[in-house]
Amino acid sequence: MQRIFPNGTQPIGPYSPAVRAGDWLFISGQIALRPDGSVEKSSLQAEVELILSHLRSILHAANAHPDQIVKATIYLTDMAFFPEVNALYERFFPQGSYPARETVAVAALPRGARVEISAIAYLG
Repeated sequence: MQRIFPNGTQPIGPYSPAVRAGDWLFISGQIALRPDGSVEKSSLQAEVELILSHLRSILHAANAHPDQIVKATIYLTDMAFFPEVNALYERFFPQGSYPARETVAVAALPRGARVEISAIAYLG
Protein backbone atom coordinates (compact mmCIF):
# COMPACT_ATOMS: atom_id res chain seq x y z
CA MET A 1 0.00 0.00 0.00
CA GLN A 2 1.35 3.41 -0.98
CA ARG A 3 0.09 6.73 0.34
CA ILE A 4 0.05 9.57 -2.20
CA PHE A 5 0.81 13.12 -1.00
CA PRO A 6 1.15 15.40 -4.04
CA ASN A 7 2.45 18.94 -3.58
CA GLY A 8 -0.20 21.38 -2.41
CA THR A 9 -2.71 18.74 -1.33
CA GLN A 10 -2.18 18.23 2.37
CA PRO A 11 -5.03 16.72 4.37
CA ILE A 12 -6.85 18.69 7.06
CA GLY A 13 -7.23 15.60 9.22
CA PRO A 14 -5.77 12.16 9.93
CA TYR A 15 -6.07 10.69 6.42
CA SER A 16 -4.10 10.41 3.19
CA PRO A 17 -5.17 12.36 0.09
CA ALA A 18 -4.93 9.04 -1.76
CA VAL A 19 -3.87 5.46 -1.20
CA ARG A 20 -2.72 3.06 -3.87
CA ALA A 21 -3.48 -0.59 -3.12
CA GLY A 22 -2.29 -2.81 -5.94
CA ASP A 23 -3.87 -1.56 -9.15
CA TRP A 24 -6.42 0.60 -7.32
CA LEU A 25 -6.11 4.25 -6.33
CA PHE A 26 -8.54 5.50 -3.69
CA ILE A 27 -8.73 9.31 -3.67
CA SER A 28 -10.13 10.92 -0.54
CA GLY A 29 -12.77 13.59 -0.84
CA GLN A 30 -11.20 16.77 -2.15
CA ILE A 31 -12.44 20.25 -1.30
CA ALA A 32 -11.15 23.52 -2.75
CA LEU A 33 -8.44 23.89 -0.14
CA ARG A 34 -5.74 26.45 -0.88
CA PRO A 35 -2.15 25.93 0.34
CA ASP A 36 -2.76 28.42 3.18
CA GLY A 37 -5.62 26.25 4.51
CA SER A 38 -8.45 28.51 3.35
CA VAL A 39 -11.18 27.35 0.99
CA GLU A 40 -11.70 28.91 -2.44
CA LYS A 41 -15.16 30.50 -2.37
CA SER A 42 -14.90 33.38 -4.84
CA SER A 43 -17.22 31.50 -7.19
CA LEU A 44 -18.62 28.01 -7.56
CA GLN A 45 -16.64 27.63 -10.78
CA ALA A 46 -13.35 28.53 -9.05
CA GLU A 47 -14.17 26.14 -6.21
CA VAL A 48 -14.85 23.20 -8.54
CA GLU A 49 -11.86 23.97 -10.78
CA LEU A 50 -9.54 23.89 -7.75
CA ILE A 51 -11.03 20.55 -6.65
CA LEU A 52 -10.48 19.13 -10.13
CA SER A 53 -6.92 20.49 -10.06
CA HIS A 54 -6.35 18.59 -6.79
CA LEU A 55 -7.70 15.41 -8.39
CA ARG A 56 -5.44 15.92 -11.42
CA SER A 57 -2.39 16.43 -9.13
CA ILE A 58 -3.13 13.27 -7.19
CA LEU A 59 -3.61 11.28 -10.39
CA HIS A 60 -0.36 12.71 -11.79
CA ALA A 61 1.52 11.75 -8.60
CA ALA A 62 0.26 8.18 -9.11
CA ASN A 63 1.15 8.21 -12.84
CA ALA A 64 -2.54 8.07 -13.71
CA HIS A 65 -5.03 10.07 -15.80
CA PRO A 66 -8.68 11.10 -15.45
CA ASP A 67 -9.79 8.37 -17.87
CA GLN A 68 -8.64 5.80 -15.30
CA ILE A 69 -11.21 6.96 -12.75
CA VAL A 70 -13.89 4.27 -12.55
CA LYS A 71 -16.03 5.69 -9.72
CA ALA A 72 -16.62 9.17 -8.36
CA THR A 73 -18.83 10.73 -5.72
CA ILE A 74 -19.81 14.39 -5.67
CA TYR A 75 -21.11 15.94 -2.45
CA LEU A 76 -23.04 19.22 -2.71
CA THR A 77 -24.40 21.42 0.06
CA ASP A 78 -27.13 22.59 -2.34
CA MET A 79 -28.52 20.57 -5.27
CA ALA A 80 -29.05 23.89 -7.10
CA PHE A 81 -25.27 23.69 -7.76
CA PHE A 82 -25.73 20.46 -9.75
CA PRO A 83 -25.94 21.90 -13.31
CA GLU A 84 -22.82 24.06 -12.98
CA VAL A 85 -20.79 21.41 -11.15
CA ASN A 86 -21.87 18.77 -13.66
CA ALA A 87 -20.76 20.91 -16.62
CA LEU A 88 -17.31 21.53 -15.09
CA TYR A 89 -16.95 17.87 -14.08
CA GLU A 90 -17.82 16.74 -17.61
CA ARG A 91 -14.94 18.76 -19.09
CA PHE A 92 -12.47 17.06 -16.72
CA PHE A 93 -12.81 13.73 -18.51
CA PRO A 94 -11.78 12.77 -22.03
CA GLN A 95 -14.91 12.45 -24.16
CA GLY A 96 -16.78 9.25 -23.39
CA SER A 97 -14.60 8.12 -20.48
CA TYR A 98 -17.06 9.06 -17.75
CA PRO A 99 -16.87 6.95 -14.59
CA ALA A 100 -19.76 5.60 -12.59
CA ARG A 101 -20.94 8.34 -10.23
CA GLU A 102 -23.44 9.54 -7.70
CA THR A 103 -24.14 13.05 -6.49
CA VAL A 104 -25.27 13.43 -2.90
CA ALA A 105 -26.77 16.43 -1.11
CA VAL A 106 -25.26 16.96 2.34
CA ALA A 107 -25.99 19.36 5.17
CA ALA A 108 -22.41 20.66 5.40
CA LEU A 109 -18.83 20.01 4.32
CA PRO A 110 -15.49 20.70 6.04
CA ARG A 111 -14.39 24.34 6.31
CA GLY A 112 -17.61 25.60 4.75
CA ALA A 113 -16.88 24.10 1.33
CA ARG A 114 -19.86 23.77 -1.00
CA VAL A 115 -18.50 20.86 -3.06
CA GLU A 116 -16.39 17.77 -2.35
CA ILE A 117 -15.37 15.08 -4.83
CA SER A 118 -13.86 11.65 -4.13
CA ALA A 119 -12.82 9.04 -6.68
CA ILE A 120 -11.50 5.54 -7.28
CA ALA A 121 -9.16 4.86 -10.20
CA TYR A 122 -8.09 1.55 -11.70
CA LEU A 123 -4.42 1.68 -12.69
CA GLY A 124 -3.97 -1.85 -14.06
